[in-house]
Amino acid sequence: MKKSLIALAVLATSGAAMAQSSVTLFGVADAGVTYVNGKTNWTGITSGNQLTSRFGLRGSEDLGGGLKGNFWLEAGLNLDTGDGKSGGASGTGLEFKRRSTVGIEGGFGEVRLGRELTAAYNAVARYDPFGSVGLAYSRLWADGGIVDANANAGAVTTNLRVSNAVTYVSPNIAGFKAAVNYGFGEVAGNNSGSRYMGAGLTYDNGPLSLGLGLEQLKKGPNSSANGDITAWSLGGSYDLGVAKLLAAYRTSKSENFGATVNDNKRNGYQLAVTAPVGPGLVKASYNRYENKFAGVTGKADQFGLGYVYSLSKRTSVYGTYAYLKNKNGAALYTLGQGTLKDNGSQQGLQVGITHSF
Repeated sequence: MKKSLIALAVLATSGAAMAQSSVTLFGVADAGVTYVNGKTNWTGITSGNQLTSRFGLRGSEDLGGGLKGNFWLEAGLNLDTGDGKSGGASGTGLEFKRRSTVGIEGGFGEVRLGRELTAAYNAVARYDPFGSVGLAYSRLWADGGIVDANANAGAVTTNLRVSNAVTYVSPNIAGFKAAVNYGFGEVAGNNSGSRYMGAGLTYDNGPLSLGLGLEQLKKGPNSSANGDITAWSLGGSYDLGVAKLLAAYRTSKSENFGATVNDNKRNGYQLAVTAPVGPGLVKASYNRYENKFAGVTGKADQFGLGYVYSLSKRTSVYGTYAYLKNKNGAALYTLGQGTLKDNGSQQGLQVGITHSF
């Protein structure tokens, strides 16, 4: 009888401890058929067209006194080939470069250490109805280390994620939230070299949503930037019920290359609308990009149209059409596959399936 009581006490204690902590396995499996029409056409299976395919673990522990300890590990996947997609770079192993953080959360907000999306990106990129993936996503938030890789010796805009970072996220106060990142450049003898600083401010109240992002990335041996980059972005949306209107603007400037190189600048804006139709959602967007590289100005227009049909809360099918046209002889942007026509244009179509777990 005594042993039974002891066993019951141990089980009760174990159950209480388990109730105070949790670990969740989550992810997205997204793949589809993509066709891009240009000077050379391209057809194939692509991963992460509506939502980025990913695999992750996240967990929290109740520390008492209103405090929680937490962690988040998230890796990208390529369903078409089965390998990894780490923070934008395809064809790598399974690496938790989408997010890898540990932190403490309480009434004061949350403090996290590690790698994650920047606060500036989170504040404004949420107004892209195509979610920064697929053919029609807005290139306003293109990852500098990747989008510039073929045309420039270094990035001329910031990256979507920051490594070696301390992040603070405030609690929600009357609809307002703020977040800041400080990314250590980790350059010996130069504290500002390769350093990142960014902030995001959001306001959400009923149908109205607003976001502001501010960023600075210093050049250095541990950064892809070829100059000191400053950027700011502003966006918002208003839900009318029958449709949601969205808009965003972003500008980034890279300077201090050296005496022989001119400063580079990127400007752009987006206008978009979404509307529920049946069990799904219609999405449409227009983007204008205006870039100045080494004194040469180039412009591009992009149109996107899509529909997501929900089969259940976790599974959906989708179709997306995109058209991109570079102007004034520029060749600054592509749809990611094939090559541009002689007039600087491409168009593409994607159909696929998304399952979240």
